[in-house]
Parts: sequence; structure tokens; C-alpha cells
Amino acid sequence: MSNTAEDVEEYPDRIKELFIGKTLFITGGTGFMGKVLIEKLLRVCGDVKLILLVRGKKGKPPKERIREIFAGPLFDMLKELRGPQIINNVMAIEGDVMLPNLGIKEEDRKMITEEVEIIFNCAATIRFDEHLTKAVLLNVRGTKFMLELAKECKKLLCFVHVSTAYCHLNERILYEKPYPPPADPHKVIKTVEWLNEDIIGAMTPQILGTIPNTYAFTKALGEALVVEQRENLPICILRPSIVIPIWKEPIPGWTDNINGPTGLLIGAGKGVIRTMYCQEKSYADYLPVDVLVNATLCIVWVYMCKNKDKSKWIFNITSSANYKITMEEIIILGRKVINERMPLNGVVWYPGGSMKRSKIVNNICFFLFHIIPALFVDALLVLIGYPPVLCRVQQRIWKGMEVFEYYANNQWDFDNQESLDLRDKTLNPRERQLYKLDGDGIDYMDYFTKCTHAARLYILKESDDTLPAARRHMMVMWFVDKICKTLFVGLVLYYLYQKLLSPLMTSLF
Repeated sequence: MSNTAEDVEEYPDRIKELFIGKTLFITGGTGFMGKVLIEKLLRVCGDVKLILLVRGKKGKPPKERIREIFAGPLFDMLKELRGPQIINNVMAIEGDVMLPNLGIKEEDRKMITEEVEIIFNCAATIRFDEHLTKAVLLNVRGTKFMLELAKECKKLLCFVHVSTAYCHLNERILYEKPYPPPADPHKVIKTVEWLNEDIIGAMTPQILGTIPNTYAFTKALGEALVVEQRENLPICILRPSIVIPIWKEPIPGWTDNINGPTGLLIGAGKGVIRTMYCQEKSYADYLPVDVLVNATLCIVWVYMCKNKDKSKWIFNITSSANYKITMEEIIILGRKVINERMPLNGVVWYPGGSMKRSKIVNNICFFLFHIIPALFVDALLVLIGYPPVLCRVQQRIWKGMEVFEYYANNQWDFDNQESLDLRDKTLNPRERQLYKLDGDGIDYMDYFTKCTHAARLYILKESDDTLPAARRHMMVMWFVDKICKTLFVGLVLYYLYQKLLSPLMTSLF
């Protein structure tokens, strides 16, 4: 029997009680997960002090960057609930994970070591094609500097390191345990410090070996550094899978980037992605960012309050053990949402295309349906006095699809029993409601629609009043698409007739 609202209120919120009054230090707070983590902490706890490591960017000091972030729609619910003064609970100190000793001033470092009780190390470059030097300095050396800082913190209760479920790609089943790194992280750090970027770039394929990109390589090295300090620090490692837009709160569908599935959705919705090399029945592991943040807060509580011997310290935060959605289902849902519910503005071709099981067939289709149309459109743009754009876009799509193909055509599974036990055996009904960790009740069509709507509003800056025009444009593109396909089929049949059937008939009659 389900609990009523009154019954649920009778239970305590032990997660909130843990964080109230605490001082937290967060790196990566200006990133996707970091923003959602900050919003949730402030909205649920209120009385919590957050110290953020923020680098100056484009001439803007850290405090101004934080004010700009808080002015975004993600924090509207928070400000309505707690008041605009809640921003005073956030302190931004200038620094950079890539710099020696994090680039922190001495007085700021002293304040951190005196006050901080929980550290969330979320900073990372998530670009798969990042230059190895930068990826190592941020994901590996930056983690090393964070661990050194943590050792100086006099009140430290927990060091939370956000890794990834896709950093040990040679393991087809990833368990909640440490794995050996692909190289010695200390030696790799010294190598990129000693050699210039050109030499490192030339050596990258040999350094990576069988690992497909610098992201997976450096995240594995960073995790190894954390594992080394297991006996010296109260460490908790989180391995989330592919993080996708918000499911529930505070804004369903919200994201701040076009990485991963969101980029594919926009590219296909705009009609510029027509083909991809992928097995229809394969599936990936997706995790809404609000579920990840909920799990992060709950895991910290379990680690600190329920796990006295600290024997449980690595958690795979994944979903595919319970919820699987195939690539074919994603494509069908995405196409239905874009074509029928939430069309995008400026569609260059009616959204369509398909997945190809053969890489050769996919490459042929990419040339026919990506490169040739791009060359044609760019030629027209040059003729009327505009700079070419589509060929450059298609180059980026090609690079992105190479990364996507590796993950789409390989299968990994994740053992997340510790996380499941947390959800099923540890949380009370109120906590399960406030910190939703499962996917029960998810409507994929509704979720995809909200993701597309949020992408229109917050990424593409396409307001709702443009939807009627977008729907009319989509109808025109559907008509044009049908005409083009009919003409193409007609030309093929005519060619076959001229080359095969006509000579045959002439010889017979």
C-alpha cells in the first residue's frame, strides 16, 4: 500500500539533517551536474555554506559568474522558495583545477582547510576529443591537487570524487570495486608537464593504446589517484553513466549543453543528421542529472552515517539493470516528438534518416546525404555573398559520430547492487520521495518532449511563440522531402530502364 502525503511527512529527512550547517567545497560547480547539485542543496537544506572553486572567464571575476548562473531559469524555484538572498550562502573563490595547487590564494586555502567538511570533486573536461595534455592536467593532475588539499582539511568528513561508469572500457561488466589504471597516473602527469603539446599530440595514439579517447583514459587515471588515498582519506567514488537532462525537478528537460543525446536530438531534429552506424537493438545507460544529484546526496549520507567501517565506498550510479531503452526506440521516439509535437526552427531537411548496420553503407549514405547537400548549400551561400557553414558543421558531425559509434556498437553492463540497496533498504518513504532514485513512472514520450522543449528554450533560444511557424515549416519540408524522394526513385528507375530494360526490349523485338 502506498504512503499518503500525511504518512510520508511523519518520517524524518535524514539527508537534509546531515547537510544542514555544514560547509561544502565544490569543484565543477559551473558545470552541468554542478549547477543542479548546488540548486538541490540550497533548495532542500537552505542552511548550508557552499564554497565554489571558480576560474575567471572572459574577463568576468568568479563572483560575477556565480551571479549570472543564479540569474538563469534553473534557480527560479530556489529563489521563490528561499528568497534571492540565498545566493549569500554561496562563496566563490578564484582558482583553476588545471593550475598548480589549484591556483588558490593562500588565505583562501587556509579558510578551506579550516572550515570545509565535505568536498565534491566534480570538475572535469567531458570532451572526448580533448587534447591529451589538457585532459591530463584537468582530469588527472587536478584530482591529485584536490587530494592534497583534502589532506590538509582539518574537519574533513567525506571526499566525493565523481568518476564515470565508462572509464574501464575493457570491463564488459563493471562492478563496484577498484580497477587497475591503464597507465601510471604519476608518470603520465610528468610526461605532459615535461613535453610540449605537439609532441604529446603525436604520441597520443601510442599512449592511449586500445582506449578510444582521452576522456576515458584520463578519468581512469584520476580514479586511480583517488583509490591510492583510500587509507588516508574518507573517500567515496561515484561512477555515473551517461548524464542526460533533468527528469523531474526543478525544470523537466533542462540542460545547458549539447553534449551526448541532446546534441543528437538537435542535429536530427534540424535535419542535418541523416544516417548513423548503430545496431538497432543495442542500448546505452542513461541517467537524468537530477537522479544523479539525488543519488550523490543519499550516498554521502549512507557513507557517513550508515557505513561505519567505510567498506562501501564505490558506487555505480546506473540505470540499465532496471530500465533498458534501445537505440531503435530512442530514434522512433525522437522522430515522433520532433515531427509531431515539438518541431525546431530552421529545419534544413525533414527529419528522417535511419541507422545502418554496416559501416560501409553508413559511410556511403553520409557522403550522399550529408556531404553532397552541404557542398550544394554552401555553394549557394557563397554565390549570394554569405560564408559557407554546412561543410564545417558536417565535419563536426563526422567527428562526433565517430565517438558515438564506438559506444553505440559496444555493450557494457553495470553491477549497481550497492546503489540499489541504498534505494530499497535504507531510505524511508519520505526520503524516497524527496530524493527520487528510480525510474518508476517515467513516460519516455513525455520526457523526450520536455527535453526538446527545454532545448528549444535554453539552448537554441527558440521561444514558444515560434512553434506555429515551426510546424508550418515542418509541413513544407515534409512535402519537399516527398517530392525529392519521388524524383530520386523516378531517376533511378529511368536510369535502370535506359541501361537495362530498353536494350533488352530492343534485342527481343
